Amino acid sequence: MSIRPDVWIREKALKEGMIEPFVEQQMREADNRAIISYGLSSFGYDIRVSNHFRIFTNVYGTIVDPKAFDPKGLIEIESDVCIIPPNSFALALSVETFKIPRNVLTICVGKSTYARCGIIVNVTPFEPGWQGRAVLEISNTTNLPAKVYANEGLAQVLFFESDIPCETSYADRKGKYQNQKGITLPQV
Repeated sequence: MSIRPDVWIREKALKEGMIEPFVEQQMREADNRAIISYGLSSFGYDIRVSNHFRIFTNVYGTIVDPKAFDPKGLIEIESDVCIIPPNSFALALSVETFKIPRNVLTICVGKSTYARCGIIVNVTPFEPGWQGRAVLEISNTTNLPAKVYANEGLAQVLFFESDIPCETSYADRKGKYQNQKGITLPQV
C-alpha cells in the first residue's frame, strides 16, 4: 500500500463499493449521546453490530456440533441492546455489507472498549472475493451478564493488500458464506 491506509480504504469504499454504508469519519456521538465509535479510522474501519442477535441457550440440552448444527440451541432476538448471559456466546450481524477485492484480505478484531469488559469478538478473515454482511461472534467471558449495543461499533476491520490478485477467490470457490445477508449458521 503506497498511500495512507485511510485514503486507500476511502477510495475502495467509495469507488468500488467495498463497504456499504460507508462512514468517512469516526462517529463517537449520536443523538447527543456518547456511543462506541464506528467508521473510518487511521488504519482500518470500525464496523457496527446490527440489532439482529442469536444467543446460545441450554434450554433444549442441544449439543453444539459444527457438522450437524441444531438451531434450537439459539434464541433469536431483535433489539437495540443484547444481554449476553455470563460465560456465554452470541452471534450477530454487521450493519455494513462488504465486497472484498481479489487482492485484499481482512482481519477483524474486537474493539478495546468491549475487550476491557471481558467481551471478546471473533470474526474470521474476509477472504479475497468474499462479499456479504459479516457474522460477528461475541463471547462474554465474565461471570456477569454483558450488554452489547446495536448500531454502535463492535470490531475493527484491518485491510491487507497484495500487489497481485489471488488465483482463486472465495467467490471462485463458491464459498458457503458468500453473499450472506443474515446470521448464517455453521455449514459443512
